[in-house]
Amino acid sequence: MSEKKADLATTRTLPGISGKIIRYVLIAIPIIASIFILDIPSRLGIGILREQYYGLYFAMTIPCIFLLVPGWNFSPRNRIPWYDYLLALTAVGCGLYVAFFYEEILRTLGNQGPVRLAFSFAAIAVILEAIRRTGGILLAGVGLFFILYARFTWLAPGVFNAPGTPWPELATYLYLDMNGVFGMTLGVACVIVLAFILFGNLLFGGGGGAFLNDFATSAFGGFRGGPAKMAVIASSLFGMLTGSAAANVASTGVFTIPLMKKVGYKPHVAGAIEAVASTGGTLTPPIMGAAAFVIAEFTGIPYATVAIASIIPALLYYCGVFMQVDLEAAKEGMKGLPRNELPPISASLKKAYLFVVPFTVLMLALFVFDQSAEKSAFYGMGAVFVCACINKKTRFRLDWIIASLEKTGKGILSITAIVCMAGLIIGVVNVCGLGFVLPLYMTQIAGDTLMPVLILVAIASIILGMGMPTVAVYILLGVLMAPTLVELGVPVLAAHLFIQYFGTISQFTPPVCIAAFAAAGIAEADQMKTAFSSMRIGILAYPTPFLFVYSQAFLMEGTVPEILWAMFTAMSACFLLGVALVGYFVRRVPWHKRVLLVPAALLMLTATSPDALLIGLAQDLSGLAIGIMILLSELYARKHARRHGQMAGV
Repeated sequence: MSEKKADLATTRTLPGISGKIIRYVLIAIPIIASIFILDIPSRLGIGILREQYYGLYFAMTIPCIFLLVPGWNFSPRNRIPWYDYLLALTAVGCGLYVAFFYEEILRTLGNQGPVRLAFSFAAIAVILEAIRRTGGILLAGVGLFFILYARFTWLAPGVFNAPGTPWPELATYLYLDMNGVFGMTLGVACVIVLAFILFGNLLFGGGGGAFLNDFATSAFGGFRGGPAKMAVIASSLFGMLTGSAAANVASTGVFTIPLMKKVGYKPHVAGAIEAVASTGGTLTPPIMGAAAFVIAEFTGIPYATVAIASIIPALLYYCGVFMQVDLEAAKEGMKGLPRNELPPISASLKKAYLFVVPFTVLMLALFVFDQSAEKSAFYGMGAVFVCACINKKTRFRLDWIIASLEKTGKGILSITAIVCMAGLIIGVVNVCGLGFVLPLYMTQIAGDTLMPVLILVAIASIILGMGMPTVAVYILLGVLMAPTLVELGVPVLAAHLFIQYFGTISQFTPPVCIAAFAAAGIAEADQMKTAFSSMRIGILAYPTPFLFVYSQAFLMEGTVPEILWAMFTAMSACFLLGVALVGYFVRRVPWHKRVLLVPAALLMLTATSPDALLIGLAQDLSGLAIGIMILLSELYARKHARRHGQMAGV
């Protein structure tokens, strides 16, 4: 995706007063956000516009990027250059201008005086530089391209040609209009996303993460390929809450990958399993790394509907991973970990309340008491604190709380840069009418066929999503890609989940696959070998989005028989693909049978439109019949081989 990616966990280490001040600011970011989310100012009789809070949030987060993330490879890591101080102060000014003067700005929105223009151009510049540092030069180039397009639209060809927007009008619109930087995308980041990042960090800091690791180890470590199955379970739960596949790999992979290698998995396979499992957590309901709430916010679809619709795709994803993990273990003759190396499950269950109670409170607030996503997260945090008072390791201690606050402040920085750039793009889309032009252009390319557009959008989503956190991926793609699919007739939820899936699986799709590369580093394996193994293990993630675009049964819409049949055929196809890719069923499968299993599986994974149900049923039954015949032939071949072996022994 980029020439340089900023890892916010390994950037500048600043000694002295500057390091302390930045740390205090990072801690203050979630505290101030909490005050706003909990409506404390209004309870005290203080009226604050949401845009004023957004401005204050901008003034705290964007400057931290310039102070923590070096601009170039040769930039110093133990001190802050003068130009980074200048950029940070500029960002502070741009944010505080909105925070203090937004009421006046609203009354005089058409005014383009010199002060307002200076802040507008400065804000655009610092956002582009912040995204360059955290997302890479290519992503910054995307933002700059849209801005230049809005100014020089008359140079564009065909349907994209239109009168350009003058610089003063364009800059002030992007900076100050509610459809620009300080609009919905920034609001989603500094309210919903931040609340769930804070909840996840507090949950893990309070002991919930240790419980997940211990429970997964106790429950699955003793089975064939147990450490890999343990990694799949733990990583799915971690990723669901953290929303970052790479961070998930870093936290769970240091434990699971060595164990997988110990029982016999090849290093690149162990890394691939962890990368795919960690990525899938961000697609797993009910939280989906906070993406479920953002999708609900963007689409206006109730959160519960989004979460329920995501169940079958997530099941298919992990069904494919589990089957390949198990078949790989059987193929290599692996055993589970010895019982004396596993923690007693009774001991891990004693700590279950540290995870189960906060998570249950969160779900009750969301589904039973119909609270907003951000308020529900705070109910969950309250439960974390109660459980922490019971836990001897966290009782009467503040260090884990402070560490969670600081980690939240640091973790939200790159997301903030992304959503600010998304705000710029939304502003350009509104100014130029791209929301109407882009679907028209795609229709001209594809004609009456949807599939070419889906393939183009899938490829673009993978490219744009490379290296970005889950929520940031969705926000960017939700602005650029989803409206095109909706205009072409794809149901709203299916369109948004489609781009979310492909943006997310870019984490293990070459050439730039951050989760796979992180796992390869821990596994001490070749990066590209790990990446291609990740694609193989996560293979079902690629056709699944096409399935739910063409068949709403995969999103839990339709009759019960339709939904059950869709699940059955997809999981059967998943198993056939696993056998074909791993090359093992009850024995090593000959190559010609593996080749035949692939089209058998694809027949069952080729969804058809509702008006071609008979064709779809015929495809499903044909694929199922081919698969059953091949598997039965393998069972017979093994039985025949054993019989001959016994006769030879006699």
